[in-house]
Amino acid sequence: MDGNGRWAQRRNLPRTAGHKEGLNAAKQVVKMAADIGVKCVTLYAFSTENWKRTVEEVGFLMNLVLTHLRGEFAFYKKNGIRIRHIGDIAGLPANVAAEIRRATADTAGFTGLTVTLAVNYGSRNELARAFSKMLNDGVTDCSEDSIQAHLDEPALPDVDLLIRTGGEQRLSNFLLWQAAYAELVFSRTLWPDYGADEFRRTLAEFGARSRRFGGA
Repeated sequence: MDGNGRWAQRRNLPRTAGHKEGLNAAKQVVKMAADIGVKCVTLYAFSTENWKRTVEEVGFLMNLVLTHLRGEFAFYKKNGIRIRHIGDIAGLPANVAAEIRRATADTAGFTGLTVTLAVNYGSRNELARAFSKMLNDGVTDCSEDSIQAHLDEPALPDVDLLIRTGGEQRLSNFLLWQAAYAELVFSRTLWPDYGADEFRRTLAEFGARSRRFGGA
C-alpha cells in the first residue's frame, strides 16, 4: 500500500495524514473484497525496514494499528472478517502485539474474508525464522512442504494477485515465497486514492490473464 507519504506531501500535509487516509482506502478495498467473495487479502502495513523512519512516524503507525484493531471489531463482525497476522510479533511493542493477538482470537470464528495484516514483516525475515523453527523442531527434510509448514501462516494459500500502488515496480521483500506464481499489477495511483473502482478494474485485468504455472 505505497504512496501515503507522497499523497500527504502533495497536499502540504504531514506524512501521518497520508497514513490515516490510507487506512480509509484499505477499509474500502477490504469491504469490496468481502462483498464479492474474495477469500484472502493480505495488507503490507509495516515492514521490517520501516523502523528506519522517524520516531514520530513509526509511533504514529504503531498507534494506527493499535487503534484500528481496537475500534473496528463491529466492522469485522458485520462482514465476517477474520484477522490474521504475519511478521515478527516479538519485535513489536507489547501493547501492539497484545492487540494483534486479541483481534486474531476474537475473529477466529468468522468465516468470510480472511484479512492478514503484515506488521513488522519482511519475507527474508519470515524465511529465516522458518528455518530456525525447522532446526528447533529437528527437521532434516528441507522440502518445500517443510518450509511451508513453518511459515507464519502455513494455511494461507499462495498469492494469486499482488498489487503495488504508488508507481514503484518492485516487491520490497513482500511474500517472496508465496508470490512465486502471482500475477503482478503495478498501479501509479497513490494508495489513499486507490479505492473500490480501481480495485474492480485491477480484478478485471487479473481475470483476463492466462495463468499457466509453467505449463504450455
